[in-house]
Order: sequence, then structure tokens, then C-alpha cells
Amino acid sequence: MDKFSQYIPKNTTGFLNQAYPPTSVVIRRPDLIQGVPDGILSLCVPILLYWSYSTFFHIVDTYELAEKYRIHPSEEVLQRNKVTLRVVIQDVIVQHIIQTLVGLVFYKLDPVPTTGYEQREMWYLKQRLPPFLKWNDTIANLLVYYGYWYGLSATKIIIAFVIIDTWQFFLHRLMHVNKTLYRKFHSRHHKLYVPYAFGALFNDPFEGFLLDTVGAGLAAIITGLTPRESMVLYGFSTLKTVDDHCGYSLPFDIFQIIFPNDSIYHDIHHQHFGIKSNFSQPFFTFWDRFFGTTFHGVDQYKQSQQKITLERYKEFLASRQKSRIQKQQQQHSKVERYSDSEDEPDHQKKEQ
Repeated sequence: MDKFSQYIPKNTTGFLNQAYPPTSVVIRRPDLIQGVPDGILSLCVPILLYWSYSTFFHIVDTYELAEKYRIHPSEEVLQRNKVTLRVVIQDVIVQHIIQTLVGLVFYKLDPVPTTGYEQREMWYLKQRLPPFLKWNDTIANLLVYYGYWYGLSATKIIIAFVIIDTWQFFLHRLMHVNKTLYRKFHSRHHKLYVPYAFGALFNDPFEGFLLDTVGAGLAAIITGLTPRESMVLYGFSTLKTVDDHCGYSLPFDIFQIIFPNDSIYHDIHHQHFGIKSNFSQPFFTFWDRFFGTTFHGVDQYKQSQQKITLERYKEFLASRQKSRIQKQQQQHSKVERYSDSEDEPDHQKKEQ
């Protein structure tokens, strides 16, 4: 048996070795969750992920679970931001309502997802392989099987990433170059000088619709994503956007490891000295590099913020230690008072 055959699920590629293409019986694709169409699920997933991931960072923030990795001291959120958490949440809810309504319109227009044609397409795909890839039949089957089921989807989603980045870069930059657009729309997002997770989609409703909803929708349409692929795109881009605004530079954060456009990169854009730079979002930075709008002190800013964070973290540890000592002293005092109150009746009995 060919050693490569172990990497192909059994009874899934025999049709690739047939002399003639397999017949197709096209049927409606079953939904991932019975009773919930994949198209509807693709609208729900990014909303659920947004609030779940934002809540995670809110818990981290509230209970001071990652003070060592803060980009800004916690008090700056209250001192520098010009809008309350309540208003931020209200605006995000409005944007989610808008994107859901737009998504429902396209869901009604989209064709019903089908299945049953995949084997025929894979058979033809194998026929088109260049000769040097057909020297081993099992390897050829391996390439076709995984390339079709995973490679094509991954390629389309990566292209969609580039489309979203391109759309958002030019619109985002325009919002800063044009003073009217900035004042009327984009300035609302910049009321958050110190970004935090819930504020990732805090925008003027029109800007949110144009920048995020239309951008992601166009990327899905241009690349021809299926509802399930759209689910991955919308969910992943939502998590990435929240992560960019989380307010933490975490060494174990997969988004901050993979992508150069991370929380610190975007945080610079929210500062007064970096507001005319770092327009790229949410994945890559190539448009900033191409147009020369990258903030040139990114590394220095990271180092300075890490120094500030480290100093604040030391203060935080000292304060927490002091608080613990005070609590222990209070508990010790309570125990002593309780012991004294328990001993007093015995002492009185002895006197009697």
C-alpha cells in the first residue's frame, strides 16, 4: 500500500481513478445546525463572537487578570475617552442590527446551497493537474482531495482578507483626509482614545455600514464564498477587529502573533500623534507601507508602553500585596475580638 494513502480518508477518492467522470446527483446541502439555515447562522456567528470575545476582555479588565500586558493604564480609559461604555454598547447594537438586516436581504437573494457535485468537480480537477504532479497516483489524489475541500476555501478566504483590507484602507484614509467626512462620521470612533474590546465597532451607523458591512459583504460576493465560508470570514474578521481594540499586548494571542497589524499598531492610530498614520485594518499593513503612512516609531512606542506597563504592573503588585496584608490584619483583628468575646463568659463564671 502506498505510504501516502494513510492521509486520505477511506472510500473517498476511488472515483478519482475512474476512466469516466462520476455522475452528479445535486441535492440541497444539509445545514450545520438542523433547523437553522447556514445563511442565517453566518449572520449570527459574528455577533455571538463579538459579544463573547469582548466580554472575555471585559472580565480580564475588570478583575485585573492581565495587568502586565496592558497597553495603557486602566485609569486612562476614564480620563481620556470621551464616551461612556453605555453609549458604546448602544452604538454597537445598532450596527449589528443594520448588518443583520442587510445580511437578511442578501440571504433571500442567494441561491439555496447544494451538494452532490463535488466528486465530479474533483475528477475534472485531477485531469487538469500538470504531468509532474501525476507521477504518483496517491499523491495526485491527496492534492486534489485536500486542495478541493480545504485549499480552495482557504485561498478564497485569504483573498477576501485582502479585499477587506483594501476596502477599509482607502475608505478609512479618506475619512481622515476629508475633514467633513471625519467631522461628520469618523470622529465618533476616535472618541475612544484608549480603545477597548467593546468599542471595536463603535462607529457612526453610516460609517459602520459602509466600512464594515459593505466591505465584508463585497469580499464574500467577489470571492464567491459559500455560507459556511462566509461564516468563517465574518467570524474571523470580527474576532480580529475586537482583538485590535482589546487594549492588551498579549504574547500568547494568536492574532497578534500571526498578523503585523496588531493591537499596538492600531492603538497608535487612536493617539493624537498617530492619527494620520496606520490606516490599515484589520489584517495586514501592506497598504500603509505602499503609501508611506506607517507610523515610523512603532517599535519605540511598543518599548515605551511596555516600560510604562511594567512600572504600572509593579505598582499594581505592590498595591495588591498591601491590600492582602490589610485584609489579613483585619481578619486577624476579627479573630482576636471573637476570641475575647468567647473568653469573657468563662472568666465571669470563674468569678462567680
